[in-house]
Amino acid sequence: MNNSFSESYKKAGVDVTAGYKSVELMKEHIARTMIKGALSGIGGFGGLFELDMTGISKPVLVSGTDGVGTKIKLAFIMDKHDTVGIDCVAMCVNDIICCGAKPQFFLDYIACGKNFPEKIATIVSGVAEGCVQAQCALIGGETAEHPGLMPEDEYDLAGFSVGVVDKDKILRPETQKAGDVLIAIKSSGVHSNGFSLVRRVFDVNEQNLNMHFDDLGTTLGECLLTPTRIYVKAVMSLLESVEVKSISHITGGGFYENIPRSLPKNLAARIERNAVQILPIFDLIQRTGDIPERDMFNTFNMGVGMVVSVDRNDADKAVAAIKAAGEDAYVLGELVESEEGVIIC
Repeated sequence: MNNSFSESYKKAGVDVTAGYKSVELMKEHIARTMIKGALSGIGGFGGLFELDMTGISKPVLVSGTDGVGTKIKLAFIMDKHDTVGIDCVAMCVNDIICCGAKPQFFLDYIACGKNFPEKIATIVSGVAEGCVQAQCALIGGETAEHPGLMPEDEYDLAGFSVGVVDKDKILRPETQKAGDVLIAIKSSGVHSNGFSLVRRVFDVNEQNLNMHFDDLGTTLGECLLTPTRIYVKAVMSLLESVEVKSISHITGGGFYENIPRSLPKNLAARIERNAVQILPIFDLIQRTGDIPERDMFNTFNMGVGMVVSVDRNDADKAVAAIKAAGEDAYVLGELVESEEGVIIC
């Protein structure tokens, strides 16, 4: 690669040598994610991973892909790029675990107006941290310069992950019944959803993001940029402790869109409004934007990152297992016979 350089390509806006420097700078971060099964370093045409089939008789691969969304605009304004990678990993692996699968590896894709190697390496440091939290390997990725298509100081970040689950252990939402209990696993904040509305509500700019709010205990920008929680460790521990019937990842569309995705058509989630432990940031968003409560629950996670369905007799044990794994959890509601999907009362 030392001989790879095109002056003509550089004049067109793409400096291939910057890409090589980015790779060198990110290697130390990627090394943190190397787990058993990761067979190749970065730089090849494909990432290699050897699946450990111990205890798995019928392996099923589960994949998930996502990006960070317009939350990334806040990273531009605040010039803070070391956390959006965590968001990117979280949005993928938190979907995968809803099937009962354990993430194995992750790949990222960064499109940028201009490759600033130090910035790219910082972004990847966040991706690597997300992979460490998700207990999966970062086995590859791509950084592409798009001069003329994107401003030089902007980028977009997306990725995908692949997990594995034994076919006999895939969660079966059809086994749910009226009376089953819904467990909430707390979120860390807005996560990576609804930021088009957030940006409109706060008219996001550098001055507004630097404002300190006593209710938040920090600046608005620091609160909003808090990375998405990664629930892999907690969910894997939970699956070993009780029979989990379904899991919902509460992302864009909030309660009303996501919870019904893991319910049979004849059942609805009945949620006690007063049971929802709403985080201060959502109160601030609703108050500032004069947003109807129905819209809040239909856009944001409201402080609930995941919703887990278990038999009523397993509820206390499920909450204890989640807490033992480092996350906070509580009883959110129950399933009832209805086709409404979600009932908040």
